[in-house]
This record gives sequence, structure tokens and C-alpha cells, in this order.
Amino acid sequence: MTDWKPSASLQNLKNRAVLMATVRHFFAERGVLEVDTPALSHHGVTDRYMRSMTAEVSSTESGFLQTSPEYAMKRLLADGSGSIYQICKAFRQDEVGAKHNPEFTMLEWYRLGFDHFQLMDDVFELVSEVLGLKKRRDLSYQQAFIEFLDFDPLSITDEALELFARSNLGSLPNELERDDFLSLLFEDKIEPQLGLNGSVCFIYDYPASQAALARISKLDPRVAHRFELYIEGIELANGFYELADSSQQLARFEADNSWRKNNGLAEIAIDQHFIAALEYGLPDCSGVALGLDRLLMIKLDTKEIQDVIAFPWDRA
Repeated sequence: MTDWKPSASLQNLKNRAVLMATVRHFFAERGVLEVDTPALSHHGVTDRYMRSMTAEVSSTESGFLQTSPEYAMKRLLADGSGSIYQICKAFRQDEVGAKHNPEFTMLEWYRLGFDHFQLMDDVFELVSEVLGLKKRRDLSYQQAFIEFLDFDPLSITDEALELFARSNLGSLPNELERDDFLSLLFEDKIEPQLGLNGSVCFIYDYPASQAALARISKLDPRVAHRFELYIEGIELANGFYELADSSQQLARFEADNSWRKNNGLAEIAIDQHFIAALEYGLPDCSGVALGLDRLLMIKLDTKEIQDVIAFPWDRA
């Protein structure tokens, strides 16, 4: 029996340690404070597409392993922390595969006074330092669909979108909604073509319905200020120009729970600590979460996440 051994080689684990040191040096040079927030909380996320893991705290109480440290970090921001970052473990149910492990390492950071474009520059600087890549391309979500699939995702009718998706993706469930079709098309037809040949690609300004914690654009209310980073067809980071309006955020959470109830899913209690922090005042900022395991996979040119972590789920 050899499953007791780590799946990653000793050299890859040393490379992992170098990556962590590089990240910390990057933020120390910029005066960004490292923080530490709970991995276990009373609240999960209402996000309809993400499932939080639960953990028993006592015989009468349970909590949620965090899918990201976002809510807690924003509470620190509201209390005056200034720009902050965190390297932490995050947990997501039903995510096991070549690029997924239910427990993974996330880097999340927030820069005060930055909009999403300035934060994209910040992300590019970090990724360039780690990977040595210098070529970059920025595309709006709308531009990406027009270039790769020849239709405008913001104006296409629901009927035409469904017909296109079913014609190009094969058999699909009957109960899918507009954003489901867009997401499936993006994942299957667009993602594999992003950030190829030694470059990085940012996709920005996603449909407002796909950006639950981002500000809506004042120029085009159909989109929100969200971006993602892709390298070698792999999604590495997801960032927002952060929504600071507590009433809007609460309404979005309530809409999520309404959708969950209508679709037979359990409603998730809303994190009132987070809402109270927004009411107190979140400073103008942008934030991003980046998968460090995937970043190391790209640096080491490996296709399996087990090659860059010591003990993946099947050995944990």
C-alpha cells in the first residue's frame, strides 16, 4: 500500500513553498496586510451554483466550511483594515477532478481605491512575476461571445440562445435557464481558446445576473463589473469591483434564496454580520480570488491538481 505517500513529488512541494513566499513578498512590497479569518462559520453562501460543506460543531450546532473568505474579509475592510490579502483553505462540495479538489488553496485580496480594471493590472503583475508571461489580452464577455460564437450574449433572445446551445452542445436537461446556456457555451466553446501560447486573457463585464457581489455598470446596466483570468484555457481568478450597497446586496441574497426555494433547494440563512458591515460602510475597493493550486499547475506544466498538493481527497 502506497496511498499513505503524498501525491506531489518533493520537488513540486518545494516549488509550492517558493510560490507562497513569492506571493507574500509581492504583497509586502505593496504594503498589503496579510490577514487570517475563520474557515468555519455560522453561515454559508446563498449562491445557487455553489454548495457549501457543513461541519458539526457540537451535538446541537453545525456550521459551514467557507467557500471563500470574502464575507469575513469585507468585515475587516469595513472596520478600517486597509488593503488586505489572505492565503487560506477553501471548501466546495461536488468539486473533484483533474483540476478540482474539495479542499483547495485560495489567495484572496482587496485593494482600496481600485476599480476592476486596476485590480486586473494587479493580478497581471502577480501572475507575470510567478509565470514570466508578458503577453496579455482583455476582452469583454460580450466581445468574447461575438468573436468565438458570432452572437451577442446580451441581446440574443432566450429562444435563439436555447436553440443555439442545444444545436452546439448536444443533449441538455430541459430545466435550464438563460445563464445556464451561456455558462455551458462559455465553458465548452470559449474557455479552451483563452490565454494560449504564453499569454494571459482577462474576460470582464459579465452579465449582471452572473455577478452577485459586484457593482452594476452605470454605462450598461446589463453588465456588472466582474472579471475572470484565463491561462491555457484554465480559469485562475474571479474578481469584482465590490458592491457596497447593503440593501442591494441583501436583495440579491433574498433573490437567491427565493430561487433555491422554487427549485427544491434548502434556503441558506443570510450572514447578517456581513450585511451589518456593509451598512456600516465598505470602502471603495475591488477584490479577487485566485486559485494557487491551479497557478502552480500552470507553472509546472501539469494537468492534474494532485501533482501540486500533498494529499488530495482520495489520500486525505
